[in-house]
Amino acid sequence: MSDKKIKFGVIGAGKIGTFHARTLAKMPDVELVGVCDNDPLRAQKLAWEYNCTPYTRHKELLPQIDAVIVAAPTELHHAIGIDCLESRVHTLMEKPIASTMEQARELIEKAKTKSVILQIGHVERFNPSVLEALKYIKNPKFIAVKRLGPYDPRMANIGVVLDLMIHDIDLLLTILQSDIVSIDAIGLSAFSDYEDIANVRFKFANGCTADVTASRASFERARYMNLYQPDAYISVDFMNARVKIYRKKTPVIKSLDDIDVIYPSFDKQMPITSEILHFADCIKNEKTPGPSGEKGSKALQIALQVVDEIKRYNVPKGKQEDKRGSLSGFVADIGGAAKVAIDETLDRLKRGGK
Repeated sequence: MSDKKIKFGVIGAGKIGTFHARTLAKMPDVELVGVCDNDPLRAQKLAWEYNCTPYTRHKELLPQIDAVIVAAPTELHHAIGIDCLESRVHTLMEKPIASTMEQARELIEKAKTKSVILQIGHVERFNPSVLEALKYIKNPKFIAVKRLGPYDPRMANIGVVLDLMIHDIDLLLTILQSDIVSIDAIGLSAFSDYEDIANVRFKFANGCTADVTASRASFERARYMNLYQPDAYISVDFMNARVKIYRKKTPVIKSLDDIDVIYPSFDKQMPITSEILHFADCIKNEKTPGPSGEKGSKALQIALQVVDEIKRYNVPKGKQEDKRGSLSGFVADIGGAAKVAIDETLDRLKRGGK
């Protein structure tokens, strides 16, 4: 592509679409042409705010642009994505890539057929703390991840695994570059018709084990990853973009003085900005995105396997005596960080959510 500004559109004027529109409007090398939402008032409001054209039908936006960010609900990803790719519009699809593996494969195939870029919005790959931590990560043996936050009715049509945990699944696959050989998962529905809390233990072919907790039933926010490897312990704080590294100075630790604590300094560019810059670079230079359609499809495949594993413990109505199907049974079984989050939530609910 030439050095002309890439003409962008955003489909979906909700929370995530607004973030993308705001970011695009500030970038000097792109032009935000229009935003689309089936709610005309929402589309108009966002268009006024960022000086572009509102649309209520995405097919009317597509001929005007070179690239698009799809921030519509997951169940619409496939239909909208096919239209975008068929129109030869480079597409950044918010995660997950689609609702099913068949839909994901169709999107990937369409992008190949039309020779356009398909990038998936696994934005944590572009978190500055992750990018910095990757410089120090070497052969981790155990990884613990927590991604906790309050319930958002906006995401009631999707479970916490596809909503939040899929970020960490993608990160684990990226960091370890190894196949998952076993999945042990448990979860429960607290506020929606889908799982709102999930805890999973992944075992990888290279010998690493990862314990991952995702919850949207916590009143506090926490998003971090701790990695344990033979030469170091690495703590990554996604929310505050911080990295802390503990390394031994000597072969034998006799006191705390024998341990180095390192706080790397690094540029803290917003992940969503880095994500869009990466997308634009792939378009201009015909590169394959890091979070490609294939990588997004792999993350979806694992996430769907986790959901299936969780469903194994669902108990049909009338059989609630099975402790695995009850809230109390889940709390008794799960242990660790997830149990703390659940206990906290239950306590607050008993006190009226205060």
